Amino acid sequence: MKVLLIDDDISLSKVLAYQLEKNAYRVSTANDGKSGLQLFADQRFDIVISDIRMPDISGIEVLQQVRRQDKQVVVIMITAHGSVENAIEACRIGADDYITKPFGQEQLLFVIEKALRLRKLQSENLNLREQLVDRYQFENMISTSSVMQEILRNSTRVAQSDATVLILGESGTGKELIARGIHFSSPRKEKPFITVNCPSIPGNLLESELFGHVKGAFTGAIKDRKGKFELADGGTIFLDEIGDLPGELQAKLLRVLQELTFEPVGSDKTIKVDVRILAATNRNLEQKVKEGSFREDLYYRLSVVPIELPPLRKRRDEIPYLVDHFLMRHGKGRKWNIAPEVMTALQEYDWPGNVRELENVVERMLALAADEKIGMEDLPSYLLLKKEGSKSDSLFNLPEEGLALEDMERQLIEATLEKCDGNQSKAAKMLKIPRHVLLYRMKKLMG
Repeated sequence: MKVLLIDDDISLSKVLAYQLEKNAYRVSTANDGKSGLQLFADQRFDIVISDIRMPDISGIEVLQQVRRQDKQVVVIMITAHGSVENAIEACRIGADDYITKPFGQEQLLFVIEKALRLRKLQSENLNLREQLVDRYQFENMISTSSVMQEILRNSTRVAQSDATVLILGESGTGKELIARGIHFSSPRKEKPFITVNCPSIPGNLLESELFGHVKGAFTGAIKDRKGKFELADGGTIFLDEIGDLPGELQAKLLRVLQELTFEPVGSDKTIKVDVRILAATNRNLEQKVKEGSFREDLYYRLSVVPIELPPLRKRRDEIPYLVDHFLMRHGKGRKWNIAPEVMTALQEYDWPGNVRELENVVERMLALAADEKIGMEDLPSYLLLKKEGSKSDSLFNLPEEGLALEDMERQLIEATLEKCDGNQSKAAKMLKIPRHVLLYRMKKLMG
């Protein structure tokens, strides 16, 4: 790596250059700030090491001009004991680190290597964030149906505001994808995007998960812990399946929506945050409001901008495009040939698990297919069942080769959910099993 060493102490420069070259660095030296900046303008360097106090141009001025030309170069300042404050100021305005005279070779190499590691991590983090932003841009999302294109247009517009958005739709329709798209298309895209899956956290822990707690607040609280709202400060918090939020937390969430303040569990200290709230549910919240299980005032605060995603069966024209997308994502760069009758079967199926289920089926077909050709034999058996009338009518039209019991159970669950318009509680009651058992079977059978 190329190092530019700028120091008016000529003897020190020679010693440092020798030590660095002995450790496989290529070093150019300058004995004042002006000639150092001229070298930097003429050549590319990976590292700049500059003394802070120099007669013509100070190290601080060198730092400022270097940073204007190159944001990525590592800059390390050399300072004496009496000017550590200047070095700290240099770090505040863009230096990666500083080293105090006198110092040895090992200390210098350690500071350089530490700064390089940090710069590499920062660069990787920036690249990952740019990939995230690009991945969740609305223009990169697959939408051929007019209803989905309208949803993406509205989502793009609402992303520029801080309005609370309630995203509605069946499981697997892409509610979190839309939420991430809103965040990464918004002015908050450089800040955190924090997801909370409300039903996956036990009710007695959910308050602590959302708002944090202080040491000793309850059994097991051995230290202070920040909640999701505090972690999301400056960014976005996504409350998934908000319809399952316990009643006692609905009032506290309402206060956060209204005032953007809360108290951690066990604390009387009020914390104020700047957070945008997005929420999603597959429940009928209006019905839950009528039943008294969801606060009406909270519902209206959440649904400032409602976005309802249609199920996949209502946008079948998108299925071929989604299939192609999943073949590219999971097909390991190979070109797959999918038989026309397979695509027809995929388009005729009702997809109770929506896009998530379609992706799982494509992955399964890729795992079973031979010679980069996908045929009817690679489809799950429940997709091959002869349809006669409704899905429930065809439940027991077994194919000649038979049907796996798990596939029969899966189809029974799908037919029941279809009959109940996706209402899981109602479906569980019809199947005479507890709702949590239904959710477990759905996760196991449908992914």
